[in-house]
Amino acid sequence: MKVKWLGHSAFLLTASDGTRLITDPYVPGSFDGAVGYGPINEACDGVTVSHDHADHNGYKQLPGSPKLIQGQGEFELGSIRIKGYSSYHDHHQGANRGSNTIFVYEMDGLKTCHAGDLGHILPEDTVQAIGKVDVLLVPVGGLYTIDAAEAHKVAEQLGAKVIIPMHFKTPKLGFDIAPVDGFIAGRPNVNKVGCPETEISPDKLPAEPEIRVLEHAF
Repeated sequence: MKVKWLGHSAFLLTASDGTRLITDPYVPGSFDGAVGYGPINEACDGVTVSHDHADHNGYKQLPGSPKLIQGQGEFELGSIRIKGYSSYHDHHQGANRGSNTIFVYEMDGLKTCHAGDLGHILPEDTVQAIGKVDVLLVPVGGLYTIDAAEAHKVAEQLGAKVIIPMHFKTPKLGFDIAPVDGFIAGRPNVNKVGCPETEISPDKLPAEPEIRVLEHAF
């Protein structure tokens, strides 16, 4: 499986058979220009959207007509099996920012979780429903989502082996959220990949949890 960070919470996941899925595509220039990442020009077969905010729901901006997947339930996209789990965008059961869908993708022998704009530590019933994951794509910037400490807790809850941070402050993002520094500070097994893409396979998963920091593509 290839994982490419497009920017913010948007990733391109590519299966070995060529099936391509994009997560939470942003609308370039949304929030009065605060979302400064460039247009996503990657074609894909399908797109998952965790919630209806412009920095996550820009599927209409994507090339072609990818299949839209939203909400709870079970879905299929080519060789990829997808499950959506209900959660919240804040610490108050959605009272402040509404609901959020956590998506789990089974592809190429790996279980990958995209937490969307998760706003809370996972309750035990959700942890049990999702089970252990191999790869976790998790917000770390705080304010609108869980912060660095909470993101580490969620990674522990799900037993993730590869943890890829997202939804943090960069020069392309005008939101007043934290950069990735606090998430990686003092942590072992931090791999600054130096490019937007990494490849992950079941036989090369690290023995201990590894944080992989990608560079945004756009």
